[in-house]
Amino acid sequence: MKKIAAGIIGMGFIGGSHIEALRRIGFVKLAAVADAVPEQARRKAEEFSVPCCYDNVEALLANPDIEVVHNCTPNNLHFEINKKIIQANKHVFSEKPLGRYSSESEQMLKLLAEHPSVVSGVNFCYRMNPLVMEIKNQIKKGAIGKPVLVHGSYLQDWLLYDDDYNWRIDPEISGPSRCVADIGSHWIDLAQTVINSKIVEVCADTLITHPIRKKAMGVVESFARNKSDNYEEICVTTEDYATVLVRFANGVRGHFTCSQISAGRKCRLDIEINGKEGSYYWNQENSDVAWKGNRDTNNEVVMRNPNLMDPSVRPYTYLPAGHPEGWNDAQRNNLFAFYKFIADGKNTREDSCDFATFEEAHYIMKITEAILKSAKEKRWISVE
Repeated sequence: MKKIAAGIIGMGFIGGSHIEALRRIGFVKLAAVADAVPEQARRKAEEFSVPCCYDNVEALLANPDIEVVHNCTPNNLHFEINKKIIQANKHVFSEKPLGRYSSESEQMLKLLAEHPSVVSGVNFCYRMNPLVMEIKNQIKKGAIGKPVLVHGSYLQDWLLYDDDYNWRIDPEISGPSRCVADIGSHWIDLAQTVINSKIVEVCADTLITHPIRKKAMGVVESFARNKSDNYEEICVTTEDYATVLVRFANGVRGHFTCSQISAGRKCRLDIEINGKEGSYYWNQENSDVAWKGNRDTNNEVVMRNPNLMDPSVRPYTYLPAGHPEGWNDAQRNNLFAFYKFIADGKNTREDSCDFATFEEAHYIMKITEAILKSAKEKRWISVE
């Protein structure tokens, strides 16, 4: 198979994660990295033996060998950079949220329609955990009967204190939503994927626990603790927490909570689906095991076992049972699905895919905006 050349823009935490995942896909070669901070691009290029590094987007896009470009920049750069990638007729894989506003993501869809050969994907990686994919297939086969309820959470604690600060707090960079757009969006994508239905109505409550936060004068990386006494006080307008009642197009009801202020919770995304004949529960912090609830027989602990999985899932699970697969593996699976789709000459307008598309990410943008409107107006809001 011919190797596909890739470039990555943005060398922060998530850019490094993309590099690690790409190195595990045999038919992909990382040809270039770019970052607005030249030293950061050079450091990553040297660390991973990447042949080219750039300090601007245009230089990377001018490289004729590069076929796919990853956008791993902050939210406020997603629209402009994704637009440039599409206009350069290169396939694009973007971090989420797709933009700060649905008006930005809508423009991306219009631009994609003008460049039909471009394949687009978004990094909602939790749907690509092999056990999640198996649960989705089992639900489709009727293993728990018709789904009735779906509920769960995504909890973190890295913004617990008033001196915790990150660019995501700034609405000019992140957009008007923080907690929902940053982590709640992952739960939304997971729930919609597993039960194969869209959220069509929401009723939400949100909270800002620290109306004033202390921003360190120096640079503090994501998830790092701020220990500086030199800071400025910043007014906060983006939410730390949200709980949302949801209604799906297929009649399923549910709710989820997302929080970045839950002490002790580092990356606790969990979901439970209650059907008319049984239930499934999965927690990504223990992602190699699921729980199946039964009424008239003993409940079951379901371990990931490639030998017992649906054939459609087996390309995404490669370790024997008992050898845990987790977040890094879901990240790899997401990129593998995207690049295999390109290698097979497929197109998202005509072919189904396992990874999240720009269309799906745009709809999640609209759900996020409906959640903010619901919290403000204190009523149910339809997703339009």
